[in-house]
Amino acid sequence: MQKIKSLMTRQGLRSPQGDIHDLSPLENFRIPSKDELRELREQPTDPQAQQEIINSIEEVYFSNDSFDVVKYELEKLPSVLSLQELEDYRDKLKQQQAAVSKKVADLILEKQPAYVKELERVTSLQTGLQLAAVICTNGRRHLNIAKEGFTQASLGLLANQRKRQLLMGLLKSLRTIKTLQQTDVRLSEMLEEEDYPGAIQLCLECQKAASTFKHYSCISELNSKLQDTLEQIEEQLDVALSKICKNFDINHYTKVQQAYRLLGKTQTAMDQLHMHFTQAIHNTVFQVVLGYVELCAGNTDTKFQKLQYKDLCTHITSDSYIPCLADLCKALWEVMLSYYRTMEWHERYDCDESASLSDGGNMTGSEETNFDRSYVKKKLEHGLSRIWQDVQLKVKTYLLGTDMSNFKYDDFIFVLDIISRLMQVGEEFCGSKSEVLQESVRKQSVNYFKNYHRTRLEELRMFLENETWELCPVKSSFSILQLHEFKFMAQSRSPSVSPSKQPLSEIERTLTLFEQYCNGGNPFEIQANNKDDETEDVLASNGYESDEQEKSAYQEYDSDSDVPEELKRDYVDEQTGDAPVKSVSRETLRSRKRSDYCLSKVNAPILTNTTLNVIRLVGKYMQMMNILKPIAFDVIHFMSQLFDYYLYAIYTFFGRNDTFESTGLGLSSSRLRTTLNRIQESLIDVEMSSDATGTLTAAEERKEKVPSPHLSHLVSLTSGSTLYGLAERVVATESLVFLAEQFEFLQPHLDTVMPPAKKPFLQQFYSQTVSTASELRKPIYWIVAAKAIDYEQMLLLMANVKWDVKEIMSQHNIYVDSLLKEFEQFNRRLNEVSRRVRIPLPVSNILWEHCIRLANRTIVEGYANVKKCSNEGRALMQLDFQQFLMKLEKLTDIRPIPDKEFVETYIKAYYLTENDMERWIKEHREYSTKQLTNLVNVCLGSHINKKARQKLLAAIDDIDRPKR
Repeated sequence: MQKIKSLMTRQGLRSPQGDIHDLSPLENFRIPSKDELRELREQPTDPQAQQEIINSIEEVYFSNDSFDVVKYELEKLPSVLSLQELEDYRDKLKQQQAAVSKKVADLILEKQPAYVKELERVTSLQTGLQLAAVICTNGRRHLNIAKEGFTQASLGLLANQRKRQLLMGLLKSLRTIKTLQQTDVRLSEMLEEEDYPGAIQLCLECQKAASTFKHYSCISELNSKLQDTLEQIEEQLDVALSKICKNFDINHYTKVQQAYRLLGKTQTAMDQLHMHFTQAIHNTVFQVVLGYVELCAGNTDTKFQKLQYKDLCTHITSDSYIPCLADLCKALWEVMLSYYRTMEWHERYDCDESASLSDGGNMTGSEETNFDRSYVKKKLEHGLSRIWQDVQLKVKTYLLGTDMSNFKYDDFIFVLDIISRLMQVGEEFCGSKSEVLQESVRKQSVNYFKNYHRTRLEELRMFLENETWELCPVKSSFSILQLHEFKFMAQSRSPSVSPSKQPLSEIERTLTLFEQYCNGGNPFEIQANNKDDETEDVLASNGYESDEQEKSAYQEYDSDSDVPEELKRDYVDEQTGDAPVKSVSRETLRSRKRSDYCLSKVNAPILTNTTLNVIRLVGKYMQMMNILKPIAFDVIHFMSQLFDYYLYAIYTFFGRNDTFESTGLGLSSSRLRTTLNRIQESLIDVEMSSDATGTLTAAEERKEKVPSPHLSHLVSLTSGSTLYGLAERVVATESLVFLAEQFEFLQPHLDTVMPPAKKPFLQQFYSQTVSTASELRKPIYWIVAAKAIDYEQMLLLMANVKWDVKEIMSQHNIYVDSLLKEFEQFNRRLNEVSRRVRIPLPVSNILWEHCIRLANRTIVEGYANVKKCSNEGRALMQLDFQQFLMKLEKLTDIRPIPDKEFVETYIKAYYLTENDMERWIKEHREYSTKQLTNLVNVCLGSHINKKARQKLLAAIDDIDRPKR
């Protein structure tokens, strides 16, 4: 019955929970028989109706197996029994029983195949168990046979052999344990020998072996000891790694890297290395500065050691500033060089390792190695800028810790030179432009340079006011590159380097500082050596290369400087100092000799001590500009002020003369006048009245200006015997021209360092200022020419001549001889001046040109004062002028004679007709109104009537009206 209930449960049917055996005998008797079941099964039933009957069974019938159905039904009976109700209720129970019975019968028939199949499996299992019993019986029988076939001795032998093998294994383990116990001694020895890879390899092998014998109690203690030893090795390895930062040793670093690779901590090693480099920079600069501070303090007070680096830098004295800076840069160079060599080692090692990995087949190890190598490479590349940034900040702190405004110029330049070399190191180290250093040094430099320049301008004014304009004797081979201020340029120019040294310098230029000093030396040690190399050899003895040259120069000069007639001897070329190779005409020799007012053997530059000082100042300025290119514009601007002030001083001393400037001869070009006005407005401090009050801005602008210089009272410009200070004028003017030539020589170098945005300033300075230096010759030498010849005396002599003669004269007038004597005297004085100062050919030509031009214009002015003149008188004028020209051409080689046509055209205009003269007057506006009016008046009565005279005078008035 239980199986039926479980079967009904699996089918999802609700079955009564009571056991059929618990039914009373009366109920058992009423269980349907097989025939009844068959009949029930064969009767057509509605499955839905049957299921409803089953569902109508009370829930209590399905409660549990111990349920008493009879008791339950009896207790349900009412107190008053009704037979009909009992019959109806019994029929209902029978229907429920029939429905359940039919459902059970259907389930039994449905599960019969499964029952048969399960019965077959039980039968098969029984057969298998019987076979197993047979096998066990046979096994027991065979074991009994084996037990009876072997003796106890044989089994004992086998047991002893097995025991022997176990003991041998134990002995081997004990020996290994003994070896492990003794490894600590060997590890200590290897650490003392700095054999870190070997020590780590041994320690790792011991740990591996210890893990094999970890079942021994003694090994656990040994394993802990090995772990402590390994940690100790890592600590010593970190200390060894820190030593790399200051003194890189390739063998030492190779061992350290191999050790970290064995530990599998390559990346950790790289992180630690960068931390050590940062710490090394801090410790190095602190110790260097601390050493100098304690040295200068003179005691061993420990208070300095407690200061911060920034505060420590403020205790550096001026005397120890440069040595401390040099040592600081040397120490930082060693750190950066170690980093550079570290990168170099990794690049070489990576190449070798890549080649070895390409031959092997371990792909996993290759990938890990490539990853480590990539990490190390990126870390090192990133560390370059980080290391350099730390270096910049440390040096910047040192630079700003001291006020350098009171430093000497050479000391300041030396500081800038060191910083410039350090910035070069930074550019080669990581490609950095060193903005931090540049900005800090630029601020210091601009501030220092403004004060320095202001002082130098005041010194230049003092030099100019005390300058007597005597010639400074320099050798003919003098070059500004010979001055120690320009040595930095001479070293960069290949012509100034000896041939034996050129290949070496070319090689050095191709190498970086790290390549040059990789194996030893320090780039910051060169500075001190170069600083002492300041010897010069530019001055000559008395202005000559030697005493013999001086003697021969004066002998040759004395032999041909007395009178013009003696100017026919062979000459010596002023440019080369040698006699001409080719034969030339006597006239050519004579003309060249007359124009050569110089000591023929000496062609040294004409300059003064002040000029030399200005050139030295320019060299110093360029040194600073070359070292610190960001302030190039400020430096070049200050250099231009030096030239401007020198030019303005020369003009003020020797060229300013309102009387001669108003002649309208164009002595000063518009460009020169514009330049002088600009200098006066921007640089010259015009003295203000005492009661004038200016604003703060005006005061600051005035502070940037310099008072106008005054000529020394020792210089006389009024003596006719010295041609009104011609020697001083020549020295001053030609020194300015020489200074301009040096600026022209320096222009390419200045152009390379000038910022592109500021180059127009440089171009304007050269085109409008430097190029005007030679233009000062005209106004300066015009003053000499205007005073050297007595033109007024000549006008008086011409006024006494009678020009209305009736016959053609064959003898020229006396005023011509007087004028020629004036020129001969001028020539002699010119020769006397040339004994003191060499007069260059352009200067002598300008002097002669001015004198001749003034003489010709005086002749025209004299002719214009004539009241009456005949045709014969005009012929006499032509005779006089031709005589003057003939004699004059023997005194000078200037061709053509200046203003020759000016005189001849005026004389010939006398013969023009009325119409031709009117056209001539309109075309020749170079003559004054007085000269044109006199020409018309003189012609009246001869071939011009009064009506024509009025017409011509009206034309002259029309020409003169725009001038008024």
